[in-house]
Amino acid sequence: MKTIKGPGIFLAQFVGSDPPFNSLDGMCEWAAKLGYKGIQIPTWEAHLIDIDKAAESQTYCDELKGKVNSYGLEITELSTHLQGQLVAVHPAYDVMFDGFAPESVRNNSKARTEWAIEFVKKSGTASKRLGLKSHATFSGALLWPTVYPWPQRPNGLVDMGFEELAKRWMPILDHFDEQGVDVCYELHPGEDLHDGITFERFLEATGNHTRANILYDPSHFILQQLDYLRFIDYYHDRIKAFHVKDAEFNATGKQGVYGGYADWKDRAGRFRSLGDGQVDFNGIFSKLTTYGCDVWAVMEWECCVKASGQGAREGAPFIQKHIIEAAERSFDDFAGGETDKEQLKNILGI
Repeated sequence: MKTIKGPGIFLAQFVGSDPPFNSLDGMCEWAAKLGYKGIQIPTWEAHLIDIDKAAESQTYCDELKGKVNSYGLEITELSTHLQGQLVAVHPAYDVMFDGFAPESVRNNSKARTEWAIEFVKKSGTASKRLGLKSHATFSGALLWPTVYPWPQRPNGLVDMGFEELAKRWMPILDHFDEQGVDVCYELHPGEDLHDGITFERFLEATGNHTRANILYDPSHFILQQLDYLRFIDYYHDRIKAFHVKDAEFNATGKQGVYGGYADWKDRAGRFRSLGDGQVDFNGIFSKLTTYGCDVWAVMEWECCVKASGQGAREGAPFIQKHIIEAAERSFDDFAGGETDKEQLKNILGI
């Protein structure tokens, strides 16, 4: 067993134009005062990290890490959720996802994909320079528009989709392997990797690549009505990152999983602040600890009801309360001791 590290916080949802949310120093001081011990850094926020410099300069990375450490914090992971999304974009989403890309590659899907692949690879190099072992990202999606098959999918479409997705990610996975860093896909609706079955298909398409792993986030499984506790039983050896995020699902006579295009506050499935939803975090922390998952417990805050400031204040003590100090000995080991075979024979009558 292994004690989960934390509490950590994903900075993406709190970045802003006003202090303290407009600088790395400001956000570190803010997070530390709230009781967090780690920060997950979104790489698309250039005022928090310069990935080009981080990929090229050990000095820059040492200074960045030193700055974070000076506030009593550690970097848990870097995140390329937005850039990972751009590794694979179905044409139906070209216009909407172009906003995540620099102007130089907009309206050019091939150039945008190449840029995204290189950016994620740079983030792998930066992760190594920062001494990190895991990296958070999205897979992107070529098949998502066909997730509910009407019209029926042509034979071979899904196989081809996963083959192409793997083809795009293999250079990234190989690069991360050279850096000694795991790629952790957040399994998320809208991504081709959104549950256990899709992750397995991708894993098979990559030849069971050792660096293809999972960022476990139970909130997305609540919204899909997936057994998120049994998921850990199946995939614990691939869970290398952890978002602590709550959600609830309350089906009505008018809507279910798909939500009827309603705003988040009006949906049957909604993300909530920690402790306000339905996720069994006691069960999750127990399983992850029992299986020895070496992860940071990082809060990702997304709630349509509670203010972000309150969510951030409540997050650190909530996570700390759930972290289990892994037992170093069995509660009944007073009956243990050296093995005495003759004694055992006497007990068994043999």
